[in-house]
Amino acid sequence: MRGTRWRAALLLETANGASGVANAIVMLVIPWLVLERTGSATSAGLVVAAASLPGIVVAPAVGWFIDRFGRRIVSIVSDVLSAVSVAAFPVVALVRDLDLAWILALAVLGATFDPAGSTARRAMIPDVSSAAGIPMDRLNGIHEGVFGVGWAVGPALGALLIAGAGPERAFWVPFVLFLVAVACIVRLRVGDAGQEARGRREEEEGAWRGLVLGVTVLWRDHALRAVTVALMVLAAVYLPTESVVLPAYFEARNEPGSLGILVSLMSAGTIIGAFGYGWLAARLSRYQLTRIVLLGTVAAIIPLSFLPPLPVMLLAGFALGLAWGPFSPLMNTLVQVRVPADVQGRVYGVQMSLFYASPPLVFLLAGWSVETFGVQVTYVGLALALSVTAIGVLFVPSIRDIDN
Repeated sequence: MRGTRWRAALLLETANGASGVANAIVMLVIPWLVLERTGSATSAGLVVAAASLPGIVVAPAVGWFIDRFGRRIVSIVSDVLSAVSVAAFPVVALVRDLDLAWILALAVLGATFDPAGSTARRAMIPDVSSAAGIPMDRLNGIHEGVFGVGWAVGPALGALLIAGAGPERAFWVPFVLFLVAVACIVRLRVGDAGQEARGRREEEEGAWRGLVLGVTVLWRDHALRAVTVALMVLAAVYLPTESVVLPAYFEARNEPGSLGILVSLMSAGTIIGAFGYGWLAARLSRYQLTRIVLLGTVAAIIPLSFLPPLPVMLLAGFALGLAWGPFSPLMNTLVQVRVPADVQGRVYGVQMSLFYASPPLVFLLAGWSVETFGVQVTYVGLALALSVTAIGVLFVPSIRDIDN
């Protein structure tokens, strides 16, 4: 009986992990393919930046589709379309030249479908938690930890595929992985709290009001709004740090190995922090957890931003990932307990749109600042921006209502 109850969680997390690995492979292979075809780093950056844009626009609509048509069906359709979009790369390469225009178009097409799958699976967590008899906090931590493992494994697997099969053929592996995700969700039979609670809401509100309901609900919940803003800033600082600032620092020192070790430790800390969320949530209030996450992130990034000797950087980097790790499962829990079931998809969609929107601008600003003022000044500035936001959120009176 116990194995049967866990089956729902196993199916969801297999789909979650397969999709995470697939997306991480694609995110590595596409820039490599552009560089191989064009020799232009600017073109590679253009494709990566363009691929981030659909998420900003599509994510809120995705939330409406999830609440309107169901979490499971949106996850299945999204992964089917993602599988088709990645298979298009080697298929196009067989029949014509896969030039920059085609790569850009296919990258944007694939990025249009990705937010729906991950958002729908996140929205399914309460349903699976109930079916599997697993505490929701614990399953949130497992879910984000598995996704983190996928994003850690994916780049290494992508590099092996490029070396062994070439970038075009490498896309067949994420194609298969997306189909694995589809098969898992097809076999997953759980309820849908959003559909059960929806009733006549859409008919009573109308299409447009139903679409913007996620923004309204998020804005009116002051505590959830404050934590969402904090997550935006954390993401906007954390991601450019790994992709722009630290690579620039270690490239100037000709120490690629040190960069790899540091980023790996940051990722390992994030995974451990996510998996540990369930244990922490059983012992601490959500407000206490929020304080630990925000203050822990500040305490880790400040010494790291001063670019100390490598052993200190490695320790601070691991601590930064450890502090950051519980944030995503904490956000999942807050939406699940504070937002009506039939609106959760739209709130997740708004949050994902904000998450997509914030890093690209900071990527550009960070690159300009590194070239103009240097790595040290840029990193300290980013750390100060994060610190002011994180500490400021803790002074928002409504943040103490996070446990209500």
